Amino acid sequence: MPFDPETLVYNDAGLIPAIAQDAESDEVLMMAWMTAEAVRRTLETGRVTYWSRSRQAFWVKGESSGHVQELVDFRLDCDRDCLLVRVRQTGPACHTNRRSCFYTAVRDGAEIELMRPED
Repeated sequence: MPFDPETLVYNDAGLIPAIAQDAESDEVLMMAWMTAEAVRRTLETGRVTYWSRSRQAFWVKGESSGHVQELVDFRLDCDRDCLLVRVRQTGPACHTNRRSCFYTAVRDGAEIELMRPED
């Protein structure tokens, strides 16, 4: 049965959360939003494409930074309202130049920075 992005469950703004995970290490890299068209573009090109809420435009990961996400596997959760894109990440995934956007932990009531920006 062919996949149709319209069968996914989008929020009122037409967006669905997409979690990017490194396909080799299983590290969670980032979360961003996709529209049905971003899903189509990702599957057609193999380059992960998100929807930028601030710019109101499509955003191909790495188009300006060179920190590309090559699609390895595309998964949907059981409710069809969240995506997991397993990727081959080139360079840091976070706009802060860190490997992952999840670099802050809360431990014993305090925020702890777990990783520094890459050089």
